[in-house]
Amino acid sequence: MKALSVVNPKKIEMRNENDVVLAVDDKATNLVLLTGMLESEGYQVVTATDGVQAWETLESNRHDFQAVLLDRVMPNMDGLEVLKKMKGHPRIQSIPVIMQTAANATDEVLEGIEAGAYYYLTKPYQKKILVGIVQAAIRDFAQQKQLQQDVQQTERTWKYLQSGIFRFRTLQEARELGPLLANGCPDPGRTILGLSEVLVNAVEHGNLAISYEEKGRLEELDQVDSEIERRLELPEYVSKFVEVTFVRRDQAIEITITDQGAGFNWQSYLTLDENRAFDSHGRGIAMAGMLSFDKLEYRGRGNQVVCTINASLQPAQSKLPPVVAATH
Repeated sequence: MKALSVVNPKKIEMRNENDVVLAVDDKATNLVLLTGMLESEGYQVVTATDGVQAWETLESNRHDFQAVLLDRVMPNMDGLEVLKKMKGHPRIQSIPVIMQTAANATDEVLEGIEAGAYYYLTKPYQKKILVGIVQAAIRDFAQQKQLQQDVQQTERTWKYLQSGIFRFRTLQEARELGPLLANGCPDPGRTILGLSEVLVNAVEHGNLAISYEEKGRLEELDQVDSEIERRLELPEYVSKFVEVTFVRRDQAIEITITDQGAGFNWQSYLTLDENRAFDSHGRGIAMAGMLSFDKLEYRGRGNQVVCTINASLQPAQSKLPPVVAATH
């Protein structure tokens, strides 16, 4: 329903003068255009004219990139090959890639999604859309790094937790609970990314009934946080809570999150849809299933989700989406 959500109480700024973006395109006019649009918004831009130069720039570790704008079709080494090399490199595999592609290039989008590109941009560039996608990618990247830090700072004694029931109603409480539960799992760093997503979704899209379309409009106005705070105090929402159960079994850990909302059409969000690839949000559930859990199972009307983690889980590389079972 949304991109991976921040777990740190402090709001992460949408723009930072230290944010560095790598723009890769074999056409000089496109690089000039991209550079001008992004620099006018305060970003630092480093450019590369083909995939080989891009890879050398990334591998050199001269810059701390927060996002890569990558042209799909280039000589010497195309964008997909650069992306695959990035995903195999432990230092740079988590840098978000915004793939530039032609409009209606469905096959290219699906191929890129499978390789790990979750953000897309079509030509010709429109500044508002360009800046919005770059902001979303950098925001998600910053949130993922913060999640990892929160997990590392949490007491690891939670690995001894056998079972427990927890209740919360605010985003702040979800942000505090996520790292604790993740530390009860074999690979907390992997688990926290998806776990944070489903916990926050239970508040935003579950109990508070913020729809996909509403989320998009609120993001454009930078009013997501204020709208959440407003709804939390409304009579129809003030008493709603989310219940979480944690159960450690012989072969797996099951974390069940149940909200008190009306549910949603969860089937549409289990995979990364090429029709939403160009939006600034809407990747979270699919990414949670691909990156964090061995099975993600929605039940009933969609207000309950069971996240399963194999008890013998080893730190994982990128993997394809798991088979998702649905119980009605």
